[in-house]
Amino acid sequence: MTLNCRGKIIDLSTPVVMGILNLTPDSFFDGGKFTNEEAVLQQVEKLLRDGATIIDVGGMSSKPGAEVISVEEELKRLLKPVECILDKFPEAIISIDTIHARVADECLQRGAHIINDITAGRFDADMIPTVAKYKVPYVLMHMQGMPSDMQKNPVYENVTPELLDFFAERIKVCRSAGINDLILDVGFGFGKMSEHNFTLLRNLKLFGTFNLPVLAGVSRKGMIYKTLGIKTEDALNGTTVANTIALLNGANILRVHDVKEAREAITLVTQLNHQPPSRKRDETKGGLQPIQ
Repeated sequence: MTLNCRGKIIDLSTPVVMGILNLTPDSFFDGGKFTNEEAVLQQVEKLLRDGATIIDVGGMSSKPGAEVISVEEELKRLLKPVECILDKFPEAIISIDTIHARVADECLQRGAHIINDITAGRFDADMIPTVAKYKVPYVLMHMQGMPSDMQKNPVYENVTPELLDFFAERIKVCRSAGINDLILDVGFGFGKMSEHNFTLLRNLKLFGTFNLPVLAGVSRKGMIYKTLGIKTEDALNGTTVANTIALLNGANILRVHDVKEAREAITLVTQLNHQPPSRKRDETKGGLQPIQ
């Protein structure tokens, strides 16, 4: 399984890490940390050094209760940093986290490689045609409602089948528009209560039936820190546990704040999956026999 990012090929035979770069003043974990060029470039350098394959750059917070900002404000936050990142790190693969087609277009004009849309093209009717025009990978995420109201008592009859139906419909729309590379994100914490999140984590392997890459974005989210009764800044260990479960259930991309720890989880799970069967001695047949 591969992704064609404007000629840069990502091989997903081993899972990869998408490092988060929030250029927002109000994101739930690291809002306001990267508001000048030097800080942005230092953080990108760290993410790449720690093993990120993709840098996901966002200019609008999508935490619960967040409001949609204007296209102009989002472009003001994004364009200069994106240009600086691509100039300083020309080999980096840049994803743009946006719901606005114009923002996607402006960033793709400047060389970005992937569009990550939390609305899966349902907010801006021009988004899917824009992505199709540039022939770049497109992350389809499921969200019930919008960030401003998504956590106000979200209800599902059966969350996993409902999301499978959602992706089947969205994939059809994207394919009809000519988008070849699609990535599925079930949207942990986006219009979902804790029980919905853990059900989806347990059933994540089912989303692999579309034969498309599956992205897991659980990093430091409420499903972790609220379950453990801790603060967001103390949720790294829980995040690593959840990332490991996601990998064991077929995740191909981990979207995280903490790249080094996610890479370590990938290395260990990959080693586990590639280990040959243990062998035991069979006294009746002689020699060693594999333990299944």
